[in-house]
Amino acid sequence: MKSLLIRGARIVDPSQRIDRVSDLFVDEGRIRAIDEGLSPEGAEVVDARGLIAVPGLIDMHVHLREPGFEYKETIASGTAAAAAGGFAAVAAMANTDPPNDCAAVTEYILEKAHRAGGARVHPIGATTRRMEGKELSEMGEMVAAGAVAVSDDGLPVRDANVMRRAMEYATIFDIPVIEHCETPELHPGGVMNEGYWSTCLGLRGIPRASEEISVRRNVILAETTGARLHVAHLSTKGALEAVRQAKERGLPVTCEVTPHHLLLTDDSVRGYDTRAKMKPPLVTEEDLEALLEGLADGTVDAIATDHAPHHEDEKQQDFDHAPFGIVGLETSVSLGLDRLVRPGIISLNRWIELMSTGPARILGVEGGTLAVGAPADLTLLDPERPFRVEPSVFVSKGRSTPFADWELQGRAVRTIVSGRSVFTLP
Repeated sequence: MKSLLIRGARIVDPSQRIDRVSDLFVDEGRIRAIDEGLSPEGAEVVDARGLIAVPGLIDMHVHLREPGFEYKETIASGTAAAAAGGFAAVAAMANTDPPNDCAAVTEYILEKAHRAGGARVHPIGATTRRMEGKELSEMGEMVAAGAVAVSDDGLPVRDANVMRRAMEYATIFDIPVIEHCETPELHPGGVMNEGYWSTCLGLRGIPRASEEISVRRNVILAETTGARLHVAHLSTKGALEAVRQAKERGLPVTCEVTPHHLLLTDDSVRGYDTRAKMKPPLVTEEDLEALLEGLADGTVDAIATDHAPHHEDEKQQDFDHAPFGIVGLETSVSLGLDRLVRPGIISLNRWIELMSTGPARILGVEGGTLAVGAPADLTLLDPERPFRVEPSVFVSKGRSTPFADWELQGRAVRTIVSGRSVFTLP
């Protein structure tokens, strides 16, 4: 493998508290040196003056749809979209067909990802068999095959006793239990946030309490079992407060938020636009402000996209029948740089921590650092590059995004995995 010299980049690495202009040398898939004036013989030189080199970004919440739903996304198209969006690695949720609830499916995903050659894939195994919430999955076999966490994402584990046993089991393998926190009994048929706009539009609502009740139950179970609980796509002020309180008590509880919950509210639904239909639903300005505060004060541990591609025909149904979910791999970086970092809501350092160092720590995977000897996974960012969100040119098969036509500034221009460029912007 050819060695690589990144010359003159602003290197920002929260894991080492580095923020300086320097050179970075990569050889044999590993980071070998960060210093000024490097000139290794034979290395390919990348002129990175004006660019920012950061630890390879990691999206810890992605739906790759394969096996079973290849018409929505494949592992090849999903990992290529991830690379195009600046992600060196993604964690793939288990709600495929069949679900990833055994070692055979885990191995299939990893083999497909290896062949695709895009972003790394870290499989997440199902918490329960067939994601039915009744019997525990074969966690040990999946972990041995390469799974890094368990989750029935898309569905909550409704039975508290099953969740307790799952958490106890997960502690044996020291993996996080990632939970889709929802209390479906509160909102049969709910399609959007319960409130002013659901009343105006005549759509069935999902109360914000649905999430908070589930988070608080699972925090109690995490305290009971000692398990690592990670709350997926947290969206409400009440749920965030539950996580904050858990952290203050020293419990191993973490959470992620999505770009759409940080930037949009439920008034985006007022045109019955299915691009604004996701679960958890878009909520209120009060929740949005609370999440931004959580980013700044350290309560939130990661930003994840919940990339959930659907076929265009599915999303063009009426609001009640269209599926939940939007794509996010190719918009997340520009949204973060333009709408969070540029206005000073959070620093660049903190944003990188949320997009790379934090996810690596939660999942217990390599990456999230530019330390000498670490895998050479890195992302080059151009903070001045304009980016217009054009779904028609997405690499992903999914096209549904509420950010279509947004004009943003800043984007990923090169993604490197193990020292190999898997995406370079022309």
